[in-house]
Amino acid sequence: MELRASIQAALKQAMKDKAAGRLSTLRLINAAIKDKDIAARAEGNDDGVAEADVLAILGKMAKQRMESARAYEEGGRLDLAERERDEIVIIEEFLPAQLSPDESVQAIEAAITEVGAQSIRDMGKVMAVLKGKYTGQMDFGSVGPMIKDRLSAG
Repeated sequence: MELRASIQAALKQAMKDKAAGRLSTLRLINAAIKDKDIAARAEGNDDGVAEADVLAILGKMAKQRMESARAYEEGGRLDLAERERDEIVIIEEFLPAQLSPDESVQAIEAAITEVGAQSIRDMGKVMAVLKGKYTGQMDFGSVGPMIKDRLSAG
């Protein structure tokens, strides 16, 4: 697992560099992955979670921190908001580059064509294709309404 190996390498380097903040975030990432591995093994998957699942974990962690930073800012706790943003930067090191809005639209159109989606009832199929190909590269919370609009208009 290439992504896991790069996370482990970064963890070891952070230990050597005595980078406490970075080390803490990398340990949180590792713990989240191990939690999912344990859950997968309980379900009979002895290999643990796949690379796509690790990307989903990282994406979720980044999104959680973004929401926390926003909440801290609204509460006037700029120090905590800054710490959350620092963690986001570290987490995003392991995520693939985000698709631009134009690339997202193209990916949606390609997925709609691929599954032959005709109506809003096909939205789940389109989302499944997108999640399979673009996990960690797009925000599915914002993509959902775009798909809905496209399928409602078409």
